[in-house]
Amino acid sequence: MAKVQVLNESGQVAGELEVPTKFFSYPVKQHLLYETVIQHQAKERRGTAATKTRAEVSGSSRKPWRQKGTGRARVGSIRSPLWRKGGTVHGPQPRDYNYEIPKQARRNALKSALALRFSENRLLVLAEASFKEPKTKEAIRLLKALDLDSALIVDRAANKNLFIAVRNIPKVKAVDADQLSVFDVLAHKWLVFTQRALESLVERI
Repeated sequence: MAKVQVLNESGQVAGELEVPTKFFSYPVKQHLLYETVIQHQAKERRGTAATKTRAEVSGSSRKPWRQKGTGRARVGSIRSPLWRKGGTVHGPQPRDYNYEIPKQARRNALKSALALRFSENRLLVLAEASFKEPKTKEAIRLLKALDLDSALIVDRAANKNLFIAVRNIPKVKAVDADQLSVFDVLAHKWLVFTQRALESLVERI
């Protein structure tokens, strides 16, 4: 078992928490982190880009002139892609960019991200992060006490005051322990767990 310091809301050491040694000693696999981030970004794409084909652009379907005898090239429709204001050939159409990666790969990528932040000494554990009111100033006070400028705070969704207090602060985000993602971990300099959130994550992983 490895021991991790637990801090109070003033940034002072309040105790220690034992976690399995292998939890933070997992090797940092860069290729898994890369694949997981790319998959996350692909899932977030709206995929609404679209162009009109010759069947969708406005214009008559009448043949502009007779096939032979005019000296001009044969044309069947003014909506031809060869013409100005004609349809687009092989243009983008609405689509879903999402794809899945294996469950074990996602789990190992999360282990790698946690191990990376731990090796960089950018992982903190708080005894708790309870606010009396859902006020932004309460969250700012906590961040100043911990000297954090960019942080991902992981707690249980039941702590609504925390989630409301940090949502207007740039570069700071609060997530539920069950919704923790590799993308969020890597997008913030610091990773901050509450004690109950870390214990829950250890059990799940």
